[in-house]
Amino acid sequence: MQVWDVVGKGVDRALDQATESGLDVMVVLGGDGTIRAAAQRCEAEGPLLMPLPGGTMNMLPKALYGARTWREALTDTLAAPIVQAVHGGQVGGHRFYVAGVFGGASLFAEAREAIRDGDLPAAWEQGVAALKQALGAELRYRFEGKSASKAEAVVVLCPLPPPETDGEVLLEAAAIDVDGAGDAIRLAVMSAFRGWRADETVTLAHLESLEIASSRPIPAILDGERFTLTRSERVTRVRGAFYALKPAPPAWSA
Repeated sequence: MQVWDVVGKGVDRALDQATESGLDVMVVLGGDGTIRAAAQRCEAEGPLLMPLPGGTMNMLPKALYGARTWREALTDTLAAPIVQAVHGGQVGGHRFYVAGVFGGASLFAEAREAIRDGDLPAAWEQGVAALKQALGAELRYRFEGKSASKAEAVVVLCPLPPPETDGEVLLEAAAIDVDGAGDAIRLAVMSAFRGWRADETVTLAHLESLEIASSRPIPAILDGERFTLTRSERVTRVRGAFYALKPAPPAWSA
């Protein structure tokens, strides 16, 4: 076993050294950016990845381990490990494994967190800011087999297949078309407390790929990390992007 304790620019060098050492399991404690960088190095051939929550949003750890702390996730996984295939998405040379949010309304994520924290004034301010950004640069999209349309934002989710299988699970895409600040805040509330998929501003599809375009560079959040993409991009599914270790579900008692 070898341990790397690094920050900043040392992270990428440590991840390269770890994968080049031929290890079987990589355990990473870090934020969303560090974990996404580690996942990109753990391709289908290995090593297995245990991404432990050590950041703010912790999107991939939450998808795998729920609300567990990093100590709980590590302990429970070592006690009863199973292998979880993780499919991903790719856009502009970048990969994501939980969610990609494209368009000015990507700030809805911050409005949602403000609502969860009970800070409704901040949620309103952030929702309106997201709306203004979205209206300033309309996003065009085309889902597979569908006609092109417009939206303020497109969200792409990467569902997990059943554990210990490579089940075929498509990307889930949602186009969000809001008409005003009230729609923006209602959507933030829906995503915080209820099923946002049921909101009237949302159009859903399950697909292998989609196209997005805008008159300006496209802002995006990929697994909690901000990016600026070109004005025209294609989002594609990456099957079996890597394999993770997670705790086995509890056995049903008789």
